[in-house]
Amino acid sequence: MAVKIRLARRGKKRYAMYDVVVSDSRSPRDGRFIEKIGTYNPNTNPATIKLNEEKAFEWVMNGAVPTDTVKAMLSYRGILFKKHLKLGVLKGAITQEQADAKLQSWLDSKNAKIQGKVDNLTKAKKDAQKARLDAETKVKEDRAKAIAEKQKAQEAQPVAENTETTETTPEQGAE
Repeated sequence: MAVKIRLARRGKKRYAMYDVVVSDSRSPRDGRFIEKIGTYNPNTNPATIKLNEEKAFEWVMNGAVPTDTVKAMLSYRGILFKKHLKLGVLKGAITQEQADAKLQSWLDSKNAKIQGKVDNLTKAKKDAQKARLDAETKVKEDRAKAIAEKQKAQEAQPVAENTETTETTPEQGAE
């Protein structure tokens, strides 16, 4: 029996979420599975991946074959790197302490990179909101200035008409 680690779709139409499941390769995508080991939500930025890493590592070490998407997710979370280091320990190339140190440093750098992306996204969102607010304020000020000029022109126009009429009347009287 070939065992695969794959995604099982769930969620609303056009708003898919996936379960990461271990199943027999002959079973359908959303059909029977052996064990659910996590979830994947591609709708968030960055995508949310929640995995039971011990179970996933155990299944990978026992020979379960991940699909391409799940393989990318396992690599992203460091499980395939952990497998690589574990095989190195079993062959005697490195010690378990060295493997643990390498894995921990890799996880720290990966988490820092993810946090940096989240920070950049929130900063970009705040900057975009500030730019929209500034543009809206500028439009509002321009409108207020145009209205003030229009009112000033309307106030000046009747005064100019009154001065013209008063100027013409004395001249007419002098003629």
